[in-house]
Amino acid sequence: MIGINIADVINVLASLRTQLIVIGVALGVALVVTAAVNRRTVADKAVRKLVHAEVWIAAAVAAIVAVSMMLFGPLSTTLSLLSGGGQLSQQTMDRANELAGDIQREGIVMLENDGGMLPLTGTDAINVFGWASTNPIYGGVGSGSLNDQYPMTSILEGLNDAGFETNDELADFYAGYAAERPTVSIFSQDWTLPEPPAATYPDDLIADAKDFSDTAMIVISRSGGEGADLPERMGDIPQAGPDAEATEIGDTSNAEAGQMQNDVIYRNNSNDYDDFEDDQGYLTLSKSERDMVDLVASNFDDVVLVYNGANTFDLSFVDEYPQIRSVLWCPPAGQVGFEALGEVVSGAVNPSGRTTDTFVRDFSLAPWYRNIGDFTYDNMDEFGASSFTGTSLPTFVNYVEGIYVGYRYYETAADEGAIDYEATVQYPFGYGLSYTTFDQEMGDVTYADGTVSFDVTVTNTGDVAGKDVVEVYYNPPYVNGGIEKASANLVAFDKTDLLEPGESQTVTIEFEDDDMASYDYEDAKAWVLEAGDYQVSINSDSHNEIASATVTVPETVTYDSEDNTHDGDVVPATNVFDDAEGDVTYLSRADGFANYDEATAAPASMSMGDEYKATFVNTSNYENENDDSDEMPTTGADNGVDLYQLYGRDYDDPLWDDLLDELTVNDMDNLIATAGYNNAAVASIGKPQQSDVDGPAALNNNFTGVGSIGLPSSVSVANTFHAGLATEYGEMIGDMAHEMNVTGWYAPAMNLHRSAYAGRCFEYFSEDPLLSGVMAGNEAAGSMSKGVYAYIKHFALNDQETNRNSMICTWSNEQAIREIYLRPFEIAIKTSGSTAVMSSYNYIGTRYAGAHPGLLNTVLRDEWGFRGSVLTDYFGGLGYQVADQIIRNGGDSMLATTDTTNHVTDRSATSVIAMRNASHNILYMAVNSWIYEDGQPEIATPTWQYVYYVAVGVLAVLLVVAEVVAIRRFLRRRAAR
Repeated sequence: MIGINIADVINVLASLRTQLIVIGVALGVALVVTAAVNRRTVADKAVRKLVHAEVWIAAAVAAIVAVSMMLFGPLSTTLSLLSGGGQLSQQTMDRANELAGDIQREGIVMLENDGGMLPLTGTDAINVFGWASTNPIYGGVGSGSLNDQYPMTSILEGLNDAGFETNDELADFYAGYAAERPTVSIFSQDWTLPEPPAATYPDDLIADAKDFSDTAMIVISRSGGEGADLPERMGDIPQAGPDAEATEIGDTSNAEAGQMQNDVIYRNNSNDYDDFEDDQGYLTLSKSERDMVDLVASNFDDVVLVYNGANTFDLSFVDEYPQIRSVLWCPPAGQVGFEALGEVVSGAVNPSGRTTDTFVRDFSLAPWYRNIGDFTYDNMDEFGASSFTGTSLPTFVNYVEGIYVGYRYYETAADEGAIDYEATVQYPFGYGLSYTTFDQEMGDVTYADGTVSFDVTVTNTGDVAGKDVVEVYYNPPYVNGGIEKASANLVAFDKTDLLEPGESQTVTIEFEDDDMASYDYEDAKAWVLEAGDYQVSINSDSHNEIASATVTVPETVTYDSEDNTHDGDVVPATNVFDDAEGDVTYLSRADGFANYDEATAAPASMSMGDEYKATFVNTSNYENENDDSDEMPTTGADNGVDLYQLYGRDYDDPLWDDLLDELTVNDMDNLIATAGYNNAAVASIGKPQQSDVDGPAALNNNFTGVGSIGLPSSVSVANTFHAGLATEYGEMIGDMAHEMNVTGWYAPAMNLHRSAYAGRCFEYFSEDPLLSGVMAGNEAAGSMSKGVYAYIKHFALNDQETNRNSMICTWSNEQAIREIYLRPFEIAIKTSGSTAVMSSYNYIGTRYAGAHPGLLNTVLRDEWGFRGSVLTDYFGGLGYQVADQIIRNGGDSMLATTDTTNHVTDRSATSVIAMRNASHNILYMAVNSWIYEDGQPEIATPTWQYVYYVAVGVLAVLLVVAEVVAIRRFLRRRAAR
């Protein structure tokens, strides 16, 4: 989602066109009449003056009427949003900060600890190197931004609060080099990494540092956010000297489909060298950073490296420096989470986080590497800028790796002998070290009535208290050339309590056998659990097994009937996304990934095949298709039903029909068209306007500026492997929402970390669908328990930001779509009870995801049983967002605050039926929020309306006075003749 920008201003002006014309005409007529009625044309001064007065009074009246129409028409929603608000109590802020600390304490991952360097117990002084130590990453960009009304705890403050003294001379040196981090925003990206060149460090600074302490910490950080992916080739970014201005060499390409201009730059830290080689990515050390690491390593033997970022980083350089004895991954920590870093370093907290992504040594060797970024079709001109002003040409991305995303590829490729695992992977998925040691003992595995269960006894065998994670994987039977299957698949996980030395805890693991099923999109066109031996193991991470057992499935089960569905589906799943496969070669395990080079190569063609092009739909060729047999629903009835009476009732309760009959077509259109950051008021059913807000780590009201405490990033949450903390996260969001008068939360987001360079990795949880789904589902369930509906997003396959709303056609096969990309949403929908979903900007194949009937109706509602509302991502028109199309294909409302193509234009019976269904979904979601718990909610008049009534009253009095004065003067002049 994006907030207000220049496109919004343009859209507002467009929506006010009629009223502005009226005002212009009124003023123009007044000027013309004033000029025309002069001494030459009207000799009678009294008449002349009266005409002048009357025409300007009439113009004023016309202007007031036009402005009133603006305020109560196109501007009404926005003005009402500006009237909202609410503040957090101190008690709630304290609780939120405490939870934030708990999450980050368990979300920090210790990747290295050579010789037990950490915790630091022999010194209370640390030299902290790296410019990022004074400007760390707290959150993300765009909807993930944190509110600056609350204080932030920095890395240095976190260390100080843990009892360490840090080198102020170093901190001052970095602060003097650059006081603020360059801006990486939705609208422009300055990817500059301020890092003083090694040659600029004064000799006495290093000498003083060595006198200060023999322990050093290096901080490296990387930012990311909404609107742009991190650059995988820095040579594609305009680079200049340290004093260059972004506007001088900015790339003004149309990166947001006509919504914004994107300025992109990197400023080198020296005029003597470039920080990056052309083929280097942003997630590797720059030369200035490398030189700094060299400087520190040459002067200190005990070095801690802290990586502060949500995207996995190329940490392969660590192996080159024996002085770097400990490595900590500390993702964006929110407002106070860096307190936890100091506690981990001191030993007050024993790290228990696990990696939610695989850290590899060379991103260019990843299967996705050549299929991320900017690919624009060369044969789609009729659908692009030539058809709509300011709209870019359609683009595409190929998900060539199929199901082999993240560790699923690396573990399977290693088993097939296709890669040297140790040379490829530095830190596996699910990996993390502790200050203590644990023993995990796997109990007897039972398989009965479709359920696999066993106990795992975890014992702390070390010297300090700590928490451990139980990770359960399965390795299914695979037939060469058969259904694609990864050899490692996370199927369950749990986290222990804090265990004292010698203490044990037994964790019970239980999962259904259909959790090990595969989707066969070629033959059965259904979920299939093939007969054979399934190895079920407990692992310390995705690569290292602790113990295992064999579960034998005696015969193949195909989930293709109403009484035999997969994972509790309401109806059996079958192929829905055949047309999204495209002309793409997908990576296959067959013959040891024999097709790897072919499948993972960059796209050979930039043309969409004619077969697919014939089905491509956007604003240029969309037409409503109506069914003449449809009967017009009842509208505007007087049935005496108010919305609050539906609180807690079933979606299919007969009372809904009585309520829906009361809605007028305009009522329904208002609910559907102006749902941006709010859920519209409907006076006829006693429904007040409700507030929906961003974002994934905090509640941010983009209109009032009111925000909540910023919690740690979704990556931090996932790193905890602690589902209970995710639930507490959602509950805290719910509590803060109550105090901010908010009923809807635009989160959690659960797209995948398909690529390390994805801009929204901070907002998404993991490369693994199970971990993502469980964490997101628990967050949503937590907020729902407080009566705050969580918009599970971005549905679906919205895994890169580049070209995100440039009609990007995402190509993938049905197996990967269902097993990998839809799986987090499926888990979250089925476990949370959420009544809200936000669709995504991208296309799936040639169909916009926000108007994809297979995705939104067949899968979401029919298969998974979802009941509630589907909202678009931010609605700017964009050349393909059309309200009529959306409501006829499973979408319900538009995240719009200005008029573009967000209003329903058709008033046929077919269209009104669709509007009624969408309104039902919206109202079902709305009425089950907390404001209806005690009956009819108060319908407050927005503050701006009070101001309006006072202003109009004053203006009316002034106009009456003006009219009286004009008439009196006229009569006085006449009498004087």
